[in-house]
Amino acid sequence: MLTGSPALSGPVSSAMVRLTKIYTRTGDGGKTRLVGGGQVSKTDVRVAAYGDVDETNSALGLAICAVKDAQLKSRLLKIQNDLFDLGADLANPGPDDPDKHPALRMDAEQTLWLERQIDALNAELAPLQSFVLPGGEQASARLHLARAICRRAERSAVLLAKGEATNTHALIYLNRLSDFLFVAARHVNHQGVGDVLWVPGGKD
Repeated sequence: MLTGSPALSGPVSSAMVRLTKIYTRTGDGGKTRLVGGGQVSKTDVRVAAYGDVDETNSALGLAICAVKDAQLKSRLLKIQNDLFDLGADLANPGPDDPDKHPALRMDAEQTLWLERQIDALNAELAPLQSFVLPGGEQASARLHLARAICRRAERSAVLLAKGEATNTHALIYLNRLSDFLFVAARHVNHQGVGDVLWVPGGKD
């Protein structure tokens, strides 16, 4: 079942999705349908991977509620949309058939966009003199939480890729997204209370 879309299965396109029913009872036995119609256990590594992507997206939604910077909020909303693309990608084991409706797959441009945003935000920040603790402004702490969940999503996707064909661009995007969220959290603190730095051993 596609991340965040309870009644959706089959090919996914950029066209508007229409959901007519929220519950289907098809998953009551512990199985779910992937994009394309295949059925797997809800404990399957593929389901775990796109489930962790969905959790990352939900954490981002929580962070957005606390972000005051309109430009950063716009960037985060775009990332939420990209994460839906990523969930659709991971939920579709393929193989892709070019003669049929093209599968929704992550591409290099989505990661390049992230890299441009990282560079723009990082340019205004002072070099780090220590590791940063999750905290400071509320929005920063929420972005750090999303970053940690994103790292878990990446680990799940890497595990999936060890056993099944997986779009390399999906893995790269997750790796770069956690970098973006780290810099975004620092950006928020830069506009407020500043970074909370790690003090090794808890000593002043």
